[in-house]
Amino acid sequence: MNAKPIAIAVALGLVAAAPGWTKDYPKAKVSFQDFKGLVSEVEGHRARRLVNLDTFLKMSQEPGTIILDSRSTFRYDRIHLRGARHLSFTDFTQANLKTVIPSFDTRVLIYCNNNFEGNQTDFASKVALPPPTNPVATQMASQARPVMMALNIPTYINLYGYGYRNIYELDELVNVKDSRIHFEGSLLGKK
Repeated sequence: MNAKPIAIAVALGLVAAAPGWTKDYPKAKVSFQDFKGLVSEVEGHRARRLVNLDTFLKMSQEPGTIILDSRSTFRYDRIHLRGARHLSFTDFTQANLKTVIPSFDTRVLIYCNNNFEGNQTDFASKVALPPPTNPVATQMASQARPVMMALNIPTYINLYGYGYRNIYELDELVNVKDSRIHFEGSLLGKK
């Protein structure tokens, strides 16, 4: 029996592969080494470009600057900083970024859910609590430090990796009712 039609049917999901049958595919286009190298390079760059809310807002008004919101389209459509441009993190590609960010010289300001408090629906904190594994671990876990899983860092790393170096990140936890910030979106009846 010719294996080629079977392999095609399995690849298309039309039939299940028989136990023990394997198809040798090339390695995925994933490099942990590339990512580690990029993280190492980005760390110092990012540390020098964390800004407070007043600086963030002042910079946002200057020519050649955009605010980039990389949250989901659903969350962005509901509420976002006034004037922010949107590209979901999952849609980051060189071509897509080019449509949102005019040039590599453009100053890009980023923020995420973990920058805002007072609206856990639209700005839900990305925090991972350590899972308990046994009764002793449960007691220890209650004292363990949670892991912050904010989108800011992968957004920063990816922008840098795609060649954008003029990036600044909001570094404060701001209450959504702070009178210095203005939001728009369907939640507010403003787009």
